[in-house]
Amino acid sequence: MSSSADLSPAERFAAARRRRKAESSPLGRFVAGLGFDPDPFQVEAMEAVAAGHGVLVAAPTGAGKTVVGELAVHLALETGRKAFYTTPIKALSNQKYADLVAVHGADAVGLLTGDVSVNGEAPVVVMTTEVLRNMIYAGSRTLDGLGFVVMDEVHYLADRFRGAVWEEVIIHLAEDVQVVSLSATVSNAEEFGEWLATVRGDTRVVVSEHRPVPLWQHVMVGDRLHDLFVDPEGDPVLGLPGEDRHLVNPELVALAREDTRFQRRHRGRPPRGGARPRRRPSASRAQVVEALDADGLLPAIHFIFSRNGCDAAVRQCLAWGVRLTTSEERREIRLLAEERTAALPDADLGVLGWSEWVEGLERGIAAHHAGLLPVFKETVEELFRRGLVKVVFATETLALGVNMPARSVVLEKLVKWNGEQHVDVTPGEYTQLTGRAGRRGIDVEGHAVVLWHEGLDPDHVAGLASTRTYPLRSSFAPTYSMAVNLVEQVGREEARRVLETSFAQFQADRAVVGLATQLRKQEEALEGYTEAMTCHLGDFEAYHRLRRRVSALEKDLSRRASAVRRADAEATLERLRRGDVIAVPSGRERGWAVVLDPGLSAQGPRPTVLTEQRQVRRLDAVQFPSAVRVVTTVRVPKGFEPGDPRARRDLASSLRNALAQVGGGTTRPPRESTAPEADQPGELELVRLRRELRAHPCHGCADREDHARWAQRRDELEQRHAELRRRVEGRTAVIARTFDRVCDVLTELGYLDGDTVTPAGRALQRIYTQSDLLVAECLRTGVWDGLDGPSLAAVVSTLAFEARRETEGVDPRLPGRGTAAAWTATVRLWSEVTDVERRHRLPPLREPDAGFAAAVHRWAQGRPLETVLRENDLSPGDFVRWCRQTVDLLDQVHQAAPRDSSLRAAAAQALAGVRRGVVEYSLSG
Repeated sequence: MSSSADLSPAERFAAARRRRKAESSPLGRFVAGLGFDPDPFQVEAMEAVAAGHGVLVAAPTGAGKTVVGELAVHLALETGRKAFYTTPIKALSNQKYADLVAVHGADAVGLLTGDVSVNGEAPVVVMTTEVLRNMIYAGSRTLDGLGFVVMDEVHYLADRFRGAVWEEVIIHLAEDVQVVSLSATVSNAEEFGEWLATVRGDTRVVVSEHRPVPLWQHVMVGDRLHDLFVDPEGDPVLGLPGEDRHLVNPELVALAREDTRFQRRHRGRPPRGGARPRRRPSASRAQVVEALDADGLLPAIHFIFSRNGCDAAVRQCLAWGVRLTTSEERREIRLLAEERTAALPDADLGVLGWSEWVEGLERGIAAHHAGLLPVFKETVEELFRRGLVKVVFATETLALGVNMPARSVVLEKLVKWNGEQHVDVTPGEYTQLTGRAGRRGIDVEGHAVVLWHEGLDPDHVAGLASTRTYPLRSSFAPTYSMAVNLVEQVGREEARRVLETSFAQFQADRAVVGLATQLRKQEEALEGYTEAMTCHLGDFEAYHRLRRRVSALEKDLSRRASAVRRADAEATLERLRRGDVIAVPSGRERGWAVVLDPGLSAQGPRPTVLTEQRQVRRLDAVQFPSAVRVVTTVRVPKGFEPGDPRARRDLASSLRNALAQVGGGTTRPPRESTAPEADQPGELELVRLRRELRAHPCHGCADREDHARWAQRRDELEQRHAELRRRVEGRTAVIARTFDRVCDVLTELGYLDGDTVTPAGRALQRIYTQSDLLVAECLRTGVWDGLDGPSLAAVVSTLAFEARRETEGVDPRLPGRGTAAAWTATVRLWSEVTDVERRHRLPPLREPDAGFAAAVHRWAQGRPLETVLRENDLSPGDFVRWCRQTVDLLDQVHQAAPRDSSLRAAAAQALAGVRRGVVEYSLSG
């Protein structure tokens, strides 16, 4: 490449002109103000945006995707248009708002999160995606002049609860709006980009799998780090995707095998002399922190998939005496903590554990999870970004885009609770979590550390670390509120067509192509099987049907006979008495036995007996395939002790004497026959079918059994073929069919009348929650009318609250007779609605949950925070979070309720009662 010195004066002049021209363009001015040279993928994406294209950018966490979104904001301001910057959660919106205000000034930037409204008509507005969706359905004038929408963390559309919002926005935005989508690296970015091009027009896809800061993978055994990937000489390597599996550190593989052998050797063995066998020692959380500090790997985020675990980790470090800060840093930490929490009522600070929290911060240690008060979490985030807090123990919620890069990330376990069960961390989740390691512009490398624990498989860890991508799957499904809004805007048929353009249907249609290919192959195979089973003597298809009928009838008769015999057995077992001598026809106890205890219970009879071999056994009904034979009785002494060998010997002797007297001797009872009874219903039909089978021409074919095997294979393939066809039919127009069912429910309940939205439907248009239809039904039927503010807050909370594993201990009682009556009516409506949904083959609405009702009722009445938390066993963070959810739904009820109605006044009163103290501070902060 020639240097500028090698160019002629004319060439240097032309190059200078090109440079000045580039710098004078909006893109050039933006790049010049970055302060760094953008990466190639950033340049490619920014050039596409500047040229007027939509763009999808898929790149790892920390790669700098947001620069492309910030260019869209810059272009909007330069061209006099608006830009909306959307995020999936309020914390991200708050953070992005602060970033953009720092660049463009407070007058140019607004914030809308549902809870907070700041300068909403500004040319640049940061908002949650739900706010934009609601604007679109409401036809808000704020959309006028909109030129760009940045959809940060767009891969969130895979979320099963809220993901549909992203697709709704993408589908319904005006055609002239330029959409900039920012995503984590997904393996099907091209597929997603193709769908974006289908619904939004020209869209460029820019994918980068390059991490600007290389990430080293480790496993910590005890307090010592082992490299996960090594070369044949044992030197550490990055172990990037596609590299050979033999790179997994053989030391770790050997440790895993040793642990496996240890577990097999000691499983189920009682400890000798009271001493338990030693397991591989593991470091405490405090020791892990000290080891990371000694290796220069702080600051670190230590992921523990439990809120209680995060809090316990901070306490352990404090008790251990861990101190990671200087005196100057401690002063700065306290000043910031006091400043950020100055607006909190003094009476609440002790309840919130402020002193203990600050002590941890001053030591450089903190927890971060949904159970913390939002202002506490935000303070931790700020201190961590400043490098003052060195270790954060966090749940996986921190991984969702919050700007908290670290030098190292620690994963305590590779199993987490997903709200329903314990599941393995997926490759995508591992990538998302460890992606925070390595701060661009600060660290030359990042470090991911997995702690050794029982059952750890280094190959499994290597697989997680080497799989950098995961597929994006749509979670889109029509909702009731979505349906009435769409029908109002474009009518039912056009709405149906619009929904068929969703990413969910796009993926379903693609899947159908592959399934249709399988169907064709199966149809060809069926033709071949049919030809192979053809018989020259007659119609083998008819003969095969006869064989199937004979076989099915034989099995049915056998089942019926077995059922009769089982019923006889249970009936006779229930009639047994102490001292009865019975024949045990099967099992290890087969022989003669005397009944010690009939063992009658609700679960059925399970008699305890003494066998001829002097063994005391408990029998089960399965050991008696037919009626029990009682051949005689013997006297069982009143004080008989089963554990006394002499007593058992004497009774066994009495048993043998009794058997000799009745002629039974000590011979073993005969095994029961399981042949069907000759006079059973259907036996004559079986005789007739067998006769017809033997008379068929194909019965005498020498190749009869070969033909039969081909016929059996065809039967099995036909079953698989029918199932595959059902899958294809289920995926074709699946979204439109679901929409039709939703509309049918709404029509039956009176929310739609053809293409007309009824007054009840207009109220439903303003409800955006998983229980949207149930809220609308409560409004329509008036079951909440007459409630005061605290009672309305309590009942409404049952549709917002959803019990988590760590909040199951809250008080489920409903305070007051009126509240309880409204709750009962709400549950009755839920039951009626779910009945309608089932008739229309729709999944039922979530059942109301009263677990938070008592707490929010007390709070709305004005009770002190300390009283509410103590009486309801709630953490401050959980309490505030569910209050915010309740406030959000109360606000929707307030908007949807008729003007001047008592319900609207009660909703206003409830909002005022809940939005106070720490809740108000969290909503406005």
